[in-house]
This record gives sequence, C-alpha cells and structure tokens, in this order.
Amino acid sequence: MSTTADAPRPPGRPRSVRADEAIIEATLDLLAEGSTIEAISVEAIAARAGVGKATIYRRWPGKDALLRDALRTLKGTPPPPSGRSVRDDLITLVSAIGRNIDPRAERIMPCLVPEVNRSPEHYALYQNIIEPRRAMMREVLQRGVRDGLLRADLDIEVTMAMLAGPMLVQRMMRWHPDLDESTLPEKIVDGVLTGIRTG
Repeated sequence: MSTTADAPRPPGRPRSVRADEAIIEATLDLLAEGSTIEAISVEAIAARAGVGKATIYRRWPGKDALLRDALRTLKGTPPPPSGRSVRDDLITLVSAIGRNIDPRAERIMPCLVPEVNRSPEHYALYQNIIEPRRAMMREVLQRGVRDGLLRADLDIEVTMAMLAGPMLVQRMMRWHPDLDESTLPEKIVDGVLTGIRTG
C-alpha cells in the first residue's frame, strides 16, 4: 500500500502528520522569505512542501484556514495561567506577548501589520489568532473581580490593552533600548495593578 500523502486513503485512516508539518513549514518559509498573504498561493505552498494541491485541500478548506493554522503554529501556545494568584498569572501572560520561539516570526509578524490594517479579511484572521490569548487574560481579570481583589467597576477590555500595549510595543518596535525585557512584564503588571486593586 502506498504511504505517500497523496495516495487514496480509506475512511478512518489517520492523515499524515508529516505532510501536515511539511505544509505548515512551507507556508511559514514562504512568508518569511517575503511572500505576502495576498500573493502566497496554494500552488506555491504545495510545491515547497513537496505535496499535491489535493493534499492541502483535504486538510484545509482554503488558503485562509491554512494561514490561520500556520500563524498559530508560529505564535505558539502561551503558557496557561497557574491559578495561584492574579498577579502571577498576569505576569505569565504579559511575558508571552510578542515573544516568539520561531526565529521566522521576527520577519513575518512585522510584515503582516500593513496587511492586517488594509484588509478586513486579514484583520479577521489576526483577531482569530489573538482572541484565545485575550480570553485567558480576560478570565484572570474576571477571577480577580469575582474574588474581590480587583475593583468591581473594572473595565476588563481597557485593562487588557493597558497590560498588553507596552510589552507589544517594546518587543515589536524595540521602543526603548534601555528597558530590561526580563523584568518589564512584572513592572507593567505591578503598575497596572496599583490602579485596579480594591482598596
């Protein structure tokens, strides 16, 4: 029986993880080399990955779904909050903002900003990737309000922007060369908590 990714497979046969990985890697490589979201094609991805277009369409309904999964892979999964304390959990989440293990992210993410601003479809793609991260931070803040640690009238969405903005600007723009990124998340969280704690 053929074991290639394009071989016919009976119902229930596990799809090739190796083919999935090759497709994702090919997508990220093309983006890192300068291909824009608009210009990148399924044909180019298939050629780079060494698979047929049919292999891609068996796994993803279209290019946008593939790009969403590829960019999620690039961003990685932030460490889940431990639940021990609101402060510690916020530091964990803020520390993950703008931090990418994959070196290709430094070439890909800044190039996506103009496309996200220009295209409603790409903006929706970006929001789809970011919202799960926001949801984790939102839950930590809501827990703090429920436990009486944070103000009952707290604007959760504005507070998330206050926590995320400084870290994102520093990591993406290198806004201030003298800031120590190893201690910055803790300082951001403590500064924001000063204004949102009860009492």
